[in-house]
Amino acid sequence: MTQHPQADRHAASHADSHADSQTAHHADLARRDFLRSTGLTLAALGAAGPLQVLAQTGSTLTIAYNVDLPSWDPTVGPSAVNPSIQSLYKAVLSQYIDQNADLSLKPDLLTAWGWNADKSKISMTVRKGAKWHDGSAVTADDVAWSLTRAGDPKTGNPIQFMWGKISNIQAAGDKVTADVKAFEPAFFKWMAFLTGYVLPKAYYERVGKEGFEKKPVGSGPFMVEEFVAGSHMKLKAFKDYFGAKPAFETVIVKFVTDPSARVAEVESGRSDLTLEIPFEEYDRLKAKGFGGSNAPVTDIGMIFLTNVEPMLDVKVRRALAMSINKKALTDKLLRGAAKPIDTLQAPSYAAYDASIKVAYDPKQAAALMKEAGFSKDKPLKFKVQTTRGFKPKDFEVMQAVVGMWKTIGVEAELEVYEIAKHYELRAQHKLAPAAFYNWGNAIGDPSTSTGFAMFTHSPHSAWKTKDVDDLIGPLWGEKDEAKRIAGYKAADKYIAENACVIPLFQYNQTVVFRKGLSAAPHGAGFVLPQTVKKA
Repeated sequence: MTQHPQADRHAASHADSHADSQTAHHADLARRDFLRSTGLTLAALGAAGPLQVLAQTGSTLTIAYNVDLPSWDPTVGPSAVNPSIQSLYKAVLSQYIDQNADLSLKPDLLTAWGWNADKSKISMTVRKGAKWHDGSAVTADDVAWSLTRAGDPKTGNPIQFMWGKISNIQAAGDKVTADVKAFEPAFFKWMAFLTGYVLPKAYYERVGKEGFEKKPVGSGPFMVEEFVAGSHMKLKAFKDYFGAKPAFETVIVKFVTDPSARVAEVESGRSDLTLEIPFEEYDRLKAKGFGGSNAPVTDIGMIFLTNVEPMLDVKVRRALAMSINKKALTDKLLRGAAKPIDTLQAPSYAAYDASIKVAYDPKQAAALMKEAGFSKDKPLKFKVQTTRGFKPKDFEVMQAVVGMWKTIGVEAELEVYEIAKHYELRAQHKLAPAAFYNWGNAIGDPSTSTGFAMFTHSPHSAWKTKDVDDLIGPLWGEKDEAKRIAGYKAADKYIAENACVIPLFQYNQTVVFRKGLSAAPHGAGFVLPQTVKKA
């Protein structure tokens, strides 16, 4: 049995989905209840009020978070595949395997893992001494039950297709074994990714789904003391946590979806830390003495192309790709906080190939459009979809792209929609001919970037054609890792040459915090309360 104590350098993470917010009315009531419960009034929201003092008490960390948390079960429903809320899950719940900041794997509730020689079986060792928040011991039975539940189609795990590739899951002592039904090269990477969480078997079966939502029990560094959807949650450090002890006894997470409001939270002192704020605001706060990081993460800004007219013409697709000045986008709109990119692989990914380039050549792009029968006098018209405010400058980026396309004979109609609408349309294969999106791949594996984004049978793809499928299809179960990575590089080269998708740039993530704190950036974009330190 090949053990895997620290795993590949290029581990992974990411995917997609955005949490649904509560109504403004309910959120306001929830905030009022929170203020009353802490002895505060609405007047305390001033910069010098008691809430500011609360935010800066030595044992409490207050975070203004950018999305709400709709569910405490990280293995079922839309929340399970929402990368934006994984940091909140990881504060309370442990995964099978964890990730270092460079995306390499490290032990969490599993201390060793691997395949046998012919990769027909897997074996895992469960950490000794770990406890659930109710004081009971984490056991191999919990791990086996969690894996069995994840692979059961009836449970509703959106990644069931992955967990269902093993069977005959058995627990004995501190070991868990399983038979491999279909080899999946990234199986253990998924254990550090979406839905890869271990839940308490006895507790969950006793209280059920609703009981777990009311009082979630995990084995992570913090316990849930209070949770009000649409408003906030309050966490307490778990004294029996098996890992490093958090620097703060209490963590308050406020759900603040408006970026301007998050800026106000930290600037006024009502919160200690926030994330995903506009780059110009990040620079301004840094100049005022706030701490922060502006570092690359595994998010890629991209334009999905759908295999409908006018995108069926390769000349049109290549012209669209060649006419975009990505450096201007990243330098001017994103203030250098992004890196131009030409494939769906970021530099930290396992299949990144720096030699694959798409040239910026507006003259050649105009020539291709002319060959396709279009010009400024006879423009090509189609709809382009984008979010607005989901990621910094997303709408402004697509405004600029539409302007660049106009110079080569394209009149694109820009339509704004919510990210939830994007998921709905993509699942139905009804996106516009071009649609902006932020693709996250925190585990850095090519199957979870090029694979899921470009393969016909993936629910996440927009471009569905046989030529691309013929390149990606054989790689899903490829046991030779070098051959698999080379295959994905070849697929990326073909996709770039034929402009089946238009990658734009790799994002940086902004995190800003008050003086007296330190928070190191994480390559997967995690902002973990347990890693925030007192400077």
